[in-house]
Amino acid sequence: MKNRIFERCVGELSRLPGIGRKTAVRLALHLLKSDANLVKNLAESMIELKEKTVFCKICGNLSEEQICHICQDSYRKNGQLCVVEEAKDIFVLENTGFFRGRYHVLGGRISPLDGIGPQDLTIDRLIERIAEEDISEVIIATNPDIEGETTAIYLSKILKNKNVRVTKIASGVPIGTNLEYTDELTLFKAMEQRTEIHE
Repeated sequence: MKNRIFERCVGELSRLPGIGRKTAVRLALHLLKSDANLVKNLAESMIELKEKTVFCKICGNLSEEQICHICQDSYRKNGQLCVVEEAKDIFVLENTGFFRGRYHVLGGRISPLDGIGPQDLTIDRLIERIAEEDISEVIIATNPDIEGETTAIYLSKILKNKNVRVTKIASGVPIGTNLEYTDELTLFKAMEQRTEIHE
């Protein structure tokens, strides 16, 4: 007879992105063998994450408050806005220590095969912010894959007449690689050597 409790844990873990059944089984066994306090702390941290983490109402970053620490930081460069696909990309770029401007999270990227169009992203809010915050440069830091490039091209077209400089991080980031898997030095160079987007 199968262990129903163990199977439920494996089933729940395997629903996480990038976790197949084999990995889920290993994780469940690891949790089973671990100290009870470790498992309890992990469970409590996940519940707290879900209950107390929100998306910043200005930029879309993860935050414990309505406005994230980056948007509240008066020392950031107000004129630069770095556009990323997801909030996780902000963590990666912040680790480089290079960019001191502000961010805008699109909430995804244009992907017709997945039924995601421009209307599903926070592009309207981006345009509003450019006007409201007197942005002089928009740095597009979408992932260097087909969907990311499609999104970058679309953004460059709609921002063309917004009296703002539109740049894109340099191609030091390998094509087909997500930002979260790119090392900090490569990202630093990609931001430093960003280029103007031309149609």
